[in-house]
Amino acid sequence: MSAGTAVVTGASSGIGLELARLLARDGYDLVLVARSVDKLDRLGAELAARHGIRARTVGADLASPDAPGAIAETLKQAALQVDVLVNNAGYGTSGPFATTELRTELDLLQVNIIALTHLTKLVLPAMLAAKRGRILNVASTAAFQPGPFMAVYYASKAYVLSFSEALAEELSGTGVTVTTLCPGPVPTGFQARAGVDLKKVVRTPLVMDAAAVARAGYVALMKGKRLVVPGLGNKLLVQSERFAPRRLVTKIARFLQEQVRA
Repeated sequence: MSAGTAVVTGASSGIGLELARLLARDGYDLVLVARSVDKLDRLGAELAARHGIRARTVGADLASPDAPGAIAETLKQAALQVDVLVNNAGYGTSGPFATTELRTELDLLQVNIIALTHLTKLVLPAMLAAKRGRILNVASTAAFQPGPFMAVYYASKAYVLSFSEALAEELSGTGVTVTTLCPGPVPTGFQARAGVDLKKVVRTPLVMDAAAVARAGYVALMKGKRLVVPGLGNKLLVQSERFAPRRLVTKIARFLQEQVRA
């Protein structure tokens, strides 16, 4: 018997892929969303065969404003009630704001902020009507401070954290929970796309692999926790940023970004 239906964006690799594996293991039917349809189809077939679940794949580029509505229409046509929504899709870019590509950053905002908000808005009413549901929004430890040379990315994750925590409070007592996952550096395809030197990232003590981050996020999601920061080093970093002067935090973030820029 199915545990329910889970929608995972950015499911073709990294944290999204690992979360999909955990959901399938626990009997959730999956709707896997990403740009790479071939990867999604292979993953869906693998998880369906291994765990006896149903896996649907939706090829969608969340940089397109029409993508969330198309995903919701797919769910409607299949008569699916979403029990778990994982807003994992996102990416970054680096460089001085004055010289980075405008189109890339507008697309980043569309994926990291607008699509996440839009898809949550479309899925939430049915969850409230059913008086059950779990939402996991993937932010970052970047959400807790400004990030010179990745200014737009850091700001986008600050939005995800603020939005998710506010929504979690709004939904208190409804049976619907919102969890925000804030990982530190995770070696995935993210770094190459963001223009960050992967070798330098791997050397930092805050790094965790995607599977470990996904496990921490999944446990928190299932417990209905509002916030999870995986890894002791990342927890200490986030706590220290709350007490340090804002200007000092920003200068430290600048120094760290300068060390890892490709």
